[in-house]
Amino acid sequence: MKITAIGADISKNDVSCSDSLVNNIEENLYRLKELGALDAALTNVTGDDVVVSAFVEDDLLETINEGIVDILKDCAENMGDLSGISKDIEDAGEGISYAEASFRQGYYPDAIVLGFDTYGGESFVGNVANSAIKAAKGMDNVTDVSDLIESEVKKIPGVGYVSSETDDPVIVATVSNIESVGVVAGAMIGAALGNKNTYLVRRGTVCNVIPGSVIFSATAFMNGNIIDLAIPFENKTRILR
Repeated sequence: MKITAIGADISKNDVSCSDSLVNNIEENLYRLKELGALDAALTNVTGDDVVVSAFVEDDLLETINEGIVDILKDCAENMGDLSGISKDIEDAGEGISYAEASFRQGYYPDAIVLGFDTYGGESFVGNVANSAIKAAKGMDNVTDVSDLIESEVKKIPGVGYVSSETDDPVIVATVSNIESVGVVAGAMIGAALGNKNTYLVRRGTVCNVIPGSVIFSATAFMNGNIIDLAIPFENKTRILR
């Protein structure tokens, strides 16, 4: 079993996602369950980017990925990143972001999803995302982490190709012990925040930052429930006097 996550800029502006866009996507997620997904959610809303994630059996990965893209197309306020998808590697353009990770058989599907947004496609966003990926790898009770972000053409199973110009990455990590979710997420968030001009935001926050910055949201996706990790992380990091 895997978690699959697809991120896209399909908003009508460059800084936020409208309530209608968010509602339309959420109202269509039932279609993924009809295709065989164990569960699905709009896990991250970060600036003008959305991330749809789903728990899926390996043999249905391509079907569910295609289903996610179909929902994004049907709900899009503009085609944005969807226009960069191509069936041919030569025609791939700036497109949707993709991440997947495996689950350990017999465990509840618990995962951490980070979604990133840049205002001007700031090139260092890949380094920020990779910092979080590297922080999670090798930690106790981490089952799997999505691949490092690389500047190259990427094949998305069941969907097609996107080019090296694709920005605003999404990353996922799967956890086999629910009590480790906070530990792993804390390491990932801390590693990302250690980079220059990088800010953690709550799910649905408008991208009100000076251009040249990266924002990201962090979500725990557990048993079909969504927890915005920015809220408990903010409380945990308050310095007591």
